[in-house]
Amino acid sequence: MLLGRQRHQAKTIKIGMPTILSGRVAQLGTSSRNAVMLEVEKVNAAGGLAGRQIEMVVRDSKGQPQEAARVARELINSDGCELLIDGEASSGGFAVHEVARDLGFLCLHSNSETSALTADPKLRIPNAFRLCRQGIHDSIVGGSHAAAVSKAKKLKRWATCSPDYAYGRDTTAEFILYLKHFAPDVEVVAESWPKLFQPDYTESLTKLLQARPQALYSALWGGDISAFIDQANIYALFSQMDLFAVNLADYTALTAVKNLPKGIQSGNRYLKTFPATPQNAAWAEAYMARYKEYPTNWAWQNAATVNLLAAAAKKANATDGAKLAEALRGLTIESPFSETGTITVRAEDQTLVDYAIGWGTTIPAMPFVVDMRAGSWPQIFELEAEWKKSKGYVAG
Repeated sequence: MLLGRQRHQAKTIKIGMPTILSGRVAQLGTSSRNAVMLEVEKVNAAGGLAGRQIEMVVRDSKGQPQEAARVARELINSDGCELLIDGEASSGGFAVHEVARDLGFLCLHSNSETSALTADPKLRIPNAFRLCRQGIHDSIVGGSHAAAVSKAKKLKRWATCSPDYAYGRDTTAEFILYLKHFAPDVEVVAESWPKLFQPDYTESLTKLLQARPQALYSALWGGDISAFIDQANIYALFSQMDLFAVNLADYTALTAVKNLPKGIQSGNRYLKTFPATPQNAAWAEAYMARYKEYPTNWAWQNAATVNLLAAAAKKANATDGAKLAEALRGLTIESPFSETGTITVRAEDQTLVDYAIGWGTTIPAMPFVVDMRAGSWPQIFELEAEWKKSKGYVAG
């Protein structure tokens, strides 16, 4: 039996993928899976991973961290998967991370954006990589952009409304840190922390209206940000304050809002117009041709994950987890998801850098977000290094 299994694995490699395929944010999982399958087909057509054809095993975690951990363990121990593409949001990503710590398999986080996952050396493990964007990068670019808008429009009174879990708390704190870094005279007059996937935002909206801020920051995402905007429109919230929504510029959210207000400031998630390159536009149209909808932020991140994995296998000429991990550290590949044309896995913390990142302004129809202002990666690196030092994540 064991010999037969070894022979089978010599020809194929099973890769597990826990993700969210049901509930309010099922689009996270479906678009992640769609992008993975699109790229896996290309890798298999080109010969596979070091000669082995990829067989994806995708499981639904239902958005529950304990279920994500159970599914991850089952994929490795029962389904014969040799590595995982962790398609969870941060809430489940930390749970999968601990299973990877326990079992030692190669884990590629393709969606989790909470900065501490790879920045904190106490959490970091040699067999786990974050091959997607992260909150500290978004917060530096967002803080810089918001400060410029604040100075131009004299927006000094701010409030926040973000989901009450690690990603929402951490990213909001980081955004305010850099908003104040670039515009020291702003003040935060109210905070609201709705639960993840909360259906009704009346309490938050009432609190925000009573505080009368001039500007509002939100790290709500997916179905939550679109539901929040729809409910806020009833209260005419956006005629009373400017909204800065880091996670709005994603087709899933943009098209779900019933009446998308003009003039919301948003960070890019995925836009076929940013970066404004033929490669990015072509990838978006190929995805649309297959799935009859445009890609999401989760889609590009998972596509990039497969691309990096394939490049690592080619570099190592192996599918062994330890050898793939060594090949991934410091790896740079060509990618449509970068203004420079390349993305890199930074060796020191095993996280993705140099991807396209910027902010723009919403309009009610295609292309939905215009006047994109790209962030500066040299500035991101400089301020991120200072942030890590302040958190005690690096020595010196």
